[in-house]
Order: sequence, then structure tokens, then C-alpha cells
Amino acid sequence: MSRIIALFNQSGGVSKTTLTMNLGYHLALRHPNRVLLVDMDPQASLTTFMGLDPVELETTVYDAVVGEQPLPIQGKIHGLDIAPSNINLSAAELELVASMMREMRLKNALAPLLPNYDFILIDCPPSLGILSIVSLVAATHVLVPIQTQFKAFQGTDLLLRTIAGLRKAANRNLAIAGFIPTMYDGRTAQESRTFKAITEQLSPLAKVYDPIPRTIAFPDASEARVPLAKANSKHPAVAVLNKIAKSLESLK
Repeated sequence: MSRIIALFNQSGGVSKTTLTMNLGYHLALRHPNRVLLVDMDPQASLTTFMGLDPVELETTVYDAVVGEQPLPIQGKIHGLDIAPSNINLSAAELELVASMMREMRLKNALAPLLPNYDFILIDCPPSLGILSIVSLVAATHVLVPIQTQFKAFQGTDLLLRTIAGLRKAANRNLAIAGFIPTMYDGRTAQESRTFKAITEQLSPLAKVYDPIPRTIAFPDASEARVPLAKANSKHPAVAVLNKIAKSLESLK
């Protein structure tokens, strides 16, 4: 069974893209997982982090979602496949307005690929627009990164209402795979309090994973176009990522 996990938070800057790339890498390391990454963000950060130049791409997820063409796959980068994106995807919000069954476009594009992959990770844009809706309709699970800041945690109610609404209207089987506290610095009192609140208030809904530490190692690895484990295999965050990937394998 292919598990399709949308990494979603309507807020930006919560490490969705970084987690998509790194969790995908750790899942692929755990043989025999076959992993596809899907970049649904017009900013194309995931595409760039994976070493592709969005400007040079002839076909992207835009062609699959808007043009209903086969999903283009770039293969075997760090042991992963990726369906890349570029700025063309920003036009999809307007072009899909009058389209029939628009919410199903990504789900339909992924359908023929399901036998080929154990995990499909979708990097959602930081918004509640049609691209996020399309991604969540295609997903079997949603994984929520939450920055360990009070303001970021306050936005969780809107996020949960969005997921609940989608379950009622378009994807009744969508499950919450868990919450990942990100950019955590336990030396600060505010972040420690926020992490405690995240754990206490969200653990009844789904698993709250160990926090991802705040570190410059992630942007350094992204600049080098490699997962953190390839840039610095002994970094403490690598063990956290591997533990989360191991847990994701038990999703049903």
C-alpha cells in the first residue's frame, strides 16, 4: 500500500520543504522503501534543494495538475524520485477555478504511479488555496510541522478546522500522521513552554514527534543540495529524522 503524506501548514517558514526532503531520504534509506517527492509549491524550493534548476524544466507538476498530462518524474536523486515544480504552478490557482473536478487533479495524476512507490511525500505550499486542497485530497495522511513559537502554535486551530472540513467534504479517509515541532531551541523558556503546550494539546489527536532542533546545518545542507545526513551524518538532528521515518513506516 502506497502511503501519500502531505506535509501541510498554512504558515510559511515551518520547515515543510526541509522535512519533505530529509524524511524522504531517511525513508528511502530504510530498504526497500521506494519514495517519490512531489513539489506542489510554486516557489519550487524542494525542486531546488534536490539539485534541479526550476527554470530549465520543460515539464513540471503544473502540466499534470492543469494540463492533465502524466506526472513528470526526475529519477534517482539521493535515492529519491521527484515530481518537480516551478513558477508556472502559481498560475494554477486561477486556471483551475472553472475546471471540473479540480480537487481530484493530483489524486488522478498519482493513481497510475501508486504501484511504484511505498511512500509519496507532498510538499504543500504555505497557504489554504487550491494547491493545498488538491494536495490534501490526494493524500492518505497529513503530517503537520509546527514551529515551536507561540504565534505559530496559535494558528493550529485554523489548520485543524481545514483538515476537518476536508474530511467531511472531499477526503473522508484523510488521517493525521502526526505533528512535528520544528526549529526548537530548548534553551529558551518560551519555546520550552510552547513545546510542552504542543505535546499536551495535540497528542490526543495524533502522535507528537520529537522536536527538530534549530540549527544552521539544515540551510547549509540545502545550499549544498544534499540531505543533512549526507552533509553531516553525525548531527543530532539526523537521529531524530531517522526515528520519525521509522515511525512513519507503521502508518496504515
